[in-house]
Amino acid sequence: MRSIPFSKFHGFGNDYIVVENAAIADVDIAAFARAICNRHTGAGSDGIAVLEKLDSGDADYFCEIVNPDGSIAGFSGNGTRCAVSYLYHNQIWTEPDLRLATRSGVKNYTLLESDRQGHFAFEAEIGKPKFSSSEIPFKSATNDADVIDREVDLNGEKFGVSCVNVGNPVACVYVDDFDLDWRSAGRGLEVHEAFPKRANIVFVKVLSRDAIEIKIWERGAGETAASGTCSSGAAVLSAYTNRTGRDVKVVSEGGVTAVKWRSDDEIVLTGNADFIYSGEWRSA
Repeated sequence: MRSIPFSKFHGFGNDYIVVENAAIADVDIAAFARAICNRHTGAGSDGIAVLEKLDSGDADYFCEIVNPDGSIAGFSGNGTRCAVSYLYHNQIWTEPDLRLATRSGVKNYTLLESDRQGHFAFEAEIGKPKFSSSEIPFKSATNDADVIDREVDLNGEKFGVSCVNVGNPVACVYVDDFDLDWRSAGRGLEVHEAFPKRANIVFVKVLSRDAIEIKIWERGAGETAASGTCSSGAAVLSAYTNRTGRDVKVVSEGGVTAVKWRSDDEIVLTGNADFIYSGEWRSA
């Protein structure tokens, strides 16, 4: 038996297991994620974040995000925020800014606040949105410039989806309220043939020009209390379709995430991450 040290953090209830790459270098990462993320027999989480120190290049660390089903995610706003918090919490990194490489590019994190109990807040530049059908990707006969209010048939029920890629594909369904069975719809839409690489499904209720409320069905994880990429995607699409302005508070079950889509096209995500506990995972 071997012991794998890990720490658990959450961002607005969206929880992640953080491990260092050296500790799992010869481990089947998909099997490890499925085991440790299990809510009944494992530590329980919405995914794992694996950190690797980089000695050169445009970033200080690389972070791999793995979903509870063992699949790899392109990015996670809350997952990477938890990973960066791990570095500060353990005083591995002490500079005010950190460059984090991900599968969807380098993200820039600035520490806004922290305390001894393990509470952290960051502002993060997470990149520019992609709207074309090929970049999302969304199945289409042509490479459309954007995918807005496109009808998708799910077992005879029609859903209007608007899509964007913010590191992960996000498909939003705008609703007047949440009295529909959004969990069932999210489960079906996630794996719909319209999304060749699956998609995060977000149900969005517009509250005002500067606030929206969302319900999240996340690709590879299912229902989550919060999601940085889903919050970002919903905010950007709401501004893109003129439902809101470009500076939006996103309300989810776990809390409120601030998203600003700057005039230079960069998405800035502001949110918290909090330490829960550390432990050791016994693995054969």
